[in-house]
Amino acid sequence: MGKVFIIAEAGVNHNGDINNAKKLIDLAAEAGADAVKFQTFKAEKIVCRNTVKAEYQRKTTSILESQYDMLKKLELSRKVHINLAEYCYKRGIHFLSSPFDIESIQMLYGIDMPFIKIPSGEITNLPYLREIAKVGKDIIMSTGMSSLDEIRDAKKVLKGNGVGNIIILHCNTQYPTPMEDANLNAMLTIKKELDVPVGYSDHTEGIEVAIAAAALGAVVIEKHFTLDRGMEGPDHKASIEFNDLKKMVNSIRNIEKALGSTKKEVTSSEIANISIVRKSIVASKDIKKGELFSEDNLTTKRPGTGISPMKWDDLIGKPANRNYKMDDLIIKIGRAHV
Repeated sequence: MGKVFIIAEAGVNHNGDINNAKKLIDLAAEAGADAVKFQTFKAEKIVCRNTVKAEYQRKTTSILESQYDMLKKLELSRKVHINLAEYCYKRGIHFLSSPFDIESIQMLYGIDMPFIKIPSGEITNLPYLREIAKVGKDIIMSTGMSSLDEIRDAKKVLKGNGVGNIIILHCNTQYPTPMEDANLNAMLTIKKELDVPVGYSDHTEGIEVAIAAAALGAVVIEKHFTLDRGMEGPDHKASIEFNDLKKMVNSIRNIEKALGSTKKEVTSSEIANISIVRKSIVASKDIKKGELFSEDNLTTKRPGTGISPMKWDDLIGKPANRNYKMDDLIIKIGRAHV
């Protein structure tokens, strides 16, 4: 892609309100993200009605509602998806969504997206993987809760069903992820073992881990964000707000610039510093013409406009070609040699 593709994960932080969703799109675009991603699901298709909530969901939502009831309020219709995709186009940012069930995969048919995202929970869902391969788009796949063998199996299914490009995101699905469980080095293992481009879907608090992932070679970074971390809902507390999203985007762009070339050479910005910072061979005391240069009457000091100290051995024992005062640059045949 030429640069890190940054996904601002709106997820379900719209709380079922299209106006909130559009505000999230506005903020993602203003922050400089490449895409804003939502979640597509039908509550009755992804969770049994008596399924308990995850611990982090119980802490951030009403204790009186089931996981099914919580999710039902967060569904977005196909009409809303199309509306949001069109709004993204107007704002100059890509629309993305993660479908969580087969019907939701089908709902996303025909909606313009650069690729489609497989969430971590579906990596072992064989019917789902076969269906999402039919969409005909490149795949980004999160791998929270997965072993390397499970990731390898999912990749095999996708490739076997016609998927072209796959980018695999290292991920931990605990909200928020403890720092000691982020395990960024596993991203590099995935890249090496599965021979795929990799990225990172970040659920840690703050933005430093996402930035570190970009420095390690992630080609995609995904991060949850929200209008207000104090809002009621399952993911707000583990998300970042606009200011941090913008800082993260800017930091990653700076990392891209800083990684630069693989060549080690003098850059244009530092050429002028060579003569100022490097040293030359100079007289450490007065030296008379014909006197032999020695460790006793020579030293090295700035500026670096004279003979390089790397020529030290060439001068020791040679006669001075003129009189020198202390701190005079030693010259040869009447001119300086660098």
